[in-house]
Amino acid sequence: MSRIIDKHLQQGSDVLLNSESGCVEAIKTGYISPKLYELIQIFRSFSNCDHVRCLIFVDRKITARAMERTMKKIGHLSHFTFSSLTGGSSSVDALTPKMQKDTLDSFRSGKVNLLFTTDVAEEGIDVTDCSCVIRFDLPKTTRSYMQSRGRARQKDSQYILMIERENVKQNNLISAILRSEKSMIETALNRDSEDLLPGFFPVEEKNEYLVGTTGAKVTAGSSISVIVQYCDKLLGDKYDTTKPLFEFTNHGDGFVCTLMLPSSDMLPPLVGPKARNKKKAKQLVCLDACKQLHQLGVLTDSLCLSVEEPPLESVNKTDVLTSLAGVGTTKRKELHGTTRVCGLSGTWASERTAVKLQGYRMKFLCDQVGQKYSNFVLLIDKTIAHEAANLDIDLFLHDKMVKASVSPCGLFELDVQQLEQAKLFQALLFNGLFGKLFTGSKSSGVPREFILSKDDTFIWNNPNMYLILPMDPTVESHDISCINWRVIDEAATAVKLLRKIYSEEKMNILGILDFDQNDEDLIHLANTSCEAHFLRNVVVLAVHTGKIYTALHVADLSANSTFDGAADEKGTEFHTFAEYFEKKYDIVLRHPSQPLLVLKPSHRPHNILSSKLRDEGNGEKKKGDTSDITKANNRVHMPPELLIPLNFSDDILRTFYLFPSLMHRIETLMLASQLKSEISYDDSNVSSFLILEAITTLRCSEDFSMERLELLGDSVLKYVVSCHLFLKFPNMDEGQLTSSRVDIISNAALYGFGIEHKIQGYIRDAAFDPRRWLAPGQLSIHPVPCNCRVNSEVVTEDINVKVGQLCDKGHRWMCSKTISDCVEAIIGAYYVEGGLRAAMAVLKWLGINVEVEEELIGQFLSASVQTYLPKNDVIEKESAEGYSYERLEFLGDAVLDILLTRHLFYSHKDTDEGELTDLRSASVNNENFAQLAVKHKLYQFLQHSSGKLPENITEYVDSLENPSMDKVNLLSDAALRGPKVLGDVVESIAGAILIDRKLDLEVVWGIFKPLLSPIVTPEKLELPPFRELLEWCNKSGYFLGIKCTDGIKRTDGDKIEATLDVQLKETLLVRQGCGKSKKDAKAHAASMLLKDLEVEGLIVPKNASNTQQFQDHRNIFDAMDIQLSTPTRGKRSAGSKIAASLDKPVDWPVRMSKGGPRAGLYEFCKKLQWPAPNFDCAKVEQSVPTPQGQGFTFASTIKLHIPNSDVISLTGDCFADKKSAMDSAALLMLYELQQRGRLQVQEIHVS
Repeated sequence: MSRIIDKHLQQGSDVLLNSESGCVEAIKTGYISPKLYELIQIFRSFSNCDHVRCLIFVDRKITARAMERTMKKIGHLSHFTFSSLTGGSSSVDALTPKMQKDTLDSFRSGKVNLLFTTDVAEEGIDVTDCSCVIRFDLPKTTRSYMQSRGRARQKDSQYILMIERENVKQNNLISAILRSEKSMIETALNRDSEDLLPGFFPVEEKNEYLVGTTGAKVTAGSSISVIVQYCDKLLGDKYDTTKPLFEFTNHGDGFVCTLMLPSSDMLPPLVGPKARNKKKAKQLVCLDACKQLHQLGVLTDSLCLSVEEPPLESVNKTDVLTSLAGVGTTKRKELHGTTRVCGLSGTWASERTAVKLQGYRMKFLCDQVGQKYSNFVLLIDKTIAHEAANLDIDLFLHDKMVKASVSPCGLFELDVQQLEQAKLFQALLFNGLFGKLFTGSKSSGVPREFILSKDDTFIWNNPNMYLILPMDPTVESHDISCINWRVIDEAATAVKLLRKIYSEEKMNILGILDFDQNDEDLIHLANTSCEAHFLRNVVVLAVHTGKIYTALHVADLSANSTFDGAADEKGTEFHTFAEYFEKKYDIVLRHPSQPLLVLKPSHRPHNILSSKLRDEGNGEKKKGDTSDITKANNRVHMPPELLIPLNFSDDILRTFYLFPSLMHRIETLMLASQLKSEISYDDSNVSSFLILEAITTLRCSEDFSMERLELLGDSVLKYVVSCHLFLKFPNMDEGQLTSSRVDIISNAALYGFGIEHKIQGYIRDAAFDPRRWLAPGQLSIHPVPCNCRVNSEVVTEDINVKVGQLCDKGHRWMCSKTISDCVEAIIGAYYVEGGLRAAMAVLKWLGINVEVEEELIGQFLSASVQTYLPKNDVIEKESAEGYSYERLEFLGDAVLDILLTRHLFYSHKDTDEGELTDLRSASVNNENFAQLAVKHKLYQFLQHSSGKLPENITEYVDSLENPSMDKVNLLSDAALRGPKVLGDVVESIAGAILIDRKLDLEVVWGIFKPLLSPIVTPEKLELPPFRELLEWCNKSGYFLGIKCTDGIKRTDGDKIEATLDVQLKETLLVRQGCGKSKKDAKAHAASMLLKDLEVEGLIVPKNASNTQQFQDHRNIFDAMDIQLSTPTRGKRSAGSKIAASLDKPVDWPVRMSKGGPRAGLYEFCKKLQWPAPNFDCAKVEQSVPTPQGQGFTFASTIKLHIPNSDVISLTGDCFADKKSAMDSAALLMLYELQQRGRLQVQEIHVS
């Protein structure tokens, strides 16, 4: 929607609309229509915006949203608040029911003055202060006309129809509607009483109840919904319904309805007046009930339920943000920027003056003997945060690990010459290794230019300014003398030499490198000559390419030797090395007969921060690994006269490959410290590492992520808000408390708080890509130009959007829910370091105004101790005195949640986030608490007025005390779940103890820990059957077929039947399960399928006795003569049945972009329920390196097992990366299936 508005309201158009003359000009230019102009004039005529409540009816949802956005852009209407209210749908902009309710509530309260809406607001809403209704689009029917006109409820309200001049069709429509209305009124007024049913007498009063002081009224038609809403607020559960009951008595000449409200209600059964039909009788008795409820004070003078206002002060800041569609969900993706690290900025690189910089020593130690890394010093303008300045980190290379440590080493003062030399060193090394030293090329037609040949300020970026310089290993001091100036000067000298070579438009090597050295015993380099042994492991710079190499040894080849292509991937067209350099670079070699040097080229940097990435790489190694062959092929032969020796060893060069990852870690820690300073909580030294964990998502592929902290923060937030609401609003019932809590802690609300404090800019949501990391003075060779529309809100649900990928200006797509998760993770991080007080400080910073103080407890206890803390009985449930455990259950739910989550978080520190979530789900659930209530016989103290509840509790208690029979029942039906009231009892006890002990969580934990033992551990964790089956299928490459059928008749009532099937390579397994819900039915079927897979040997039983127990239960069934469902097995697969139903090959679209063929084949196998294809990638050595500099490629072999048929095995083409090789094999398989008549490939090419 924002794209459409911004497209048509171009820059400057909103300025036009801010004046009368501008509006006229806007009509002429087509920015707005004359009708919209007239609407703006109507708005301008409204004098007092505080008393304006105006509904504007339009036909289409998109019109309502577009007009809302347009009006918000008009400056002279800024004193009004606009919004839109439309019906629900599946689109990205659709309003959820909660969002519709929030919008309507804002209109009622006056937060919104002007509400654009569709016919969704024509009936069913009551806004007593609605002062004006405008029909921008005319009503289509008399009913629509009358319903919309009835929305204007305020005294002296207006109803405006916007009719176009000389529009005959519109005039005729309104005339017809008015005639129809008049006819209806006359018919009603002239009706004779004799037309009524015999014995039925008309009621003199109107069928409505009006409150004179407010003008609010309830009609017979709307009274039923008022009574239903009232009953929903009453206390009850599934054993004690709160629905109103209606009984009808037929008197022959009409019906009388008797209304019985729930037992907890204060009204006795009501008998209504006689009516001609049941519907009318029901309406009239409900209308009478509404009158009495208002007189008793249950309904306010606005005829709404009398409830305490929710604590809106904690959520009002984010109302506008949380009203957006899809907020806080993974479906909604948004474009956001990134926050820069302020501590990296500086201007000294361009000032040409002496500078004083903070120094930080960087030391490296490799765990592999003989691998040496040089020490460096980091020089930066500002003081780095403590944890980044004293960093110890492990860097995981392919076959080794390097320990890096950073420590402060004082102030360094560089004079102008030293600064210039240092800048040349850094620019040469980083560009020569990871970037490029030349721009332009002969093929592109752009003149070739050395980037350091003139003013180099364009490569030094002020927001990213520091130097990384080598240290002299022979000097121990911590001042300027510890820098290895010899190495720096060598690099600076090479730059100056290249400047001379490229001082003119074309390369001038002969004029610069004119040596009279003809000694055949020496190797003649570009600027010097030396003996061959001096060049071993020396870093050299190629003058014609600007690439940096490491010299290994002298080759047996010369420039006159046959060219083997080892210097260029397209080298086969040249006969000799000399010919290659002459034709490609216009270089005539002066010493073609001298031996060539064998060089090791530089390679791209890798992400070496995570052990995961290293382990995954090592996992790819197989027998017959060609790494040695690869190393041999990945070498370059080069004439020495084209090389400038930099005269330092390769241990300095080797260290440079560590800098992208190391500096990225330092930068991210500085970013985390920057966020910590914004939160500014000084009572506890919260670790920047923990904050970094809280802003890091799983997509970063780090050894840590926010998931664990998010889980803890969610529990902390829920607990704090629950305590605040419970203590601050003692008159709220459990439903109101829950609703208010959701308003504060929902993902949509947390998203709003996060956006308000710009947390989205701190979030790290993509794996670190060293190829796009840039050191100061380095030019990018992987640019991603910014085409982002950041001047407006950008939202999408496109599943093809790449989340996390940055453009060059730092913009990236992000899931809306990620922002909510990060807020919870930050709360969790502060709780870990500083406890509840630190977490409360974060909430205060976010704007979540909650209090959990002892004085609140005192106020609450003095007013409510007798109601909520009965001393004689453990807990009470809705007794004659009218009190209940439900408020305490609301609090206790949050108490047990935080206690168990905290215990699991600290007890299983090495458990990954997914398993920790499963542990929490297995521990914090009503079924687990219900079993605890039975185990400790807490249910015996329960007081209630339900007749059915004892029977259900007894049945559940028997199932737990007789587990063998329970397992037998599990095989014929879904597991029996405990009555919810039992779990509620446990939660309410926890809440009572917490209040009694003045919110001392440790006391509650001391009481509940032994009660909850044994608490589940990773070793004892059992996933729900359906989840376990689904994960096994995904992991093993099988597809699960699911079908549910409602209304299955059973002796114990209607059930839902679920049929699950798994197509193995040769066998189709099918199981059917039953349950009261789809979840129970699928769990039942899945538990039996898992047993079948154990029998097949595909799943290992969790304990050795499982299979024997299963067989014992079969024997029990045999003895009881009970029919047990057995797995359906067959040779004919589910896929063959589907294929048999297709009389011709199916058209199958396949995207030809990367990943498309694999996805297409996967979806086809899923449709036919064939086992997923297997890919096996192998390295293939190449005589000529690839364009990426590799001496190998990948070839993928794919195997597809067609059930009850053959196995197809094919090998695709070779590619430089594995994914492209797999795509090639998948496409080959798709065309093989096409040859066999299974499908017809339709290639889709995306530009």
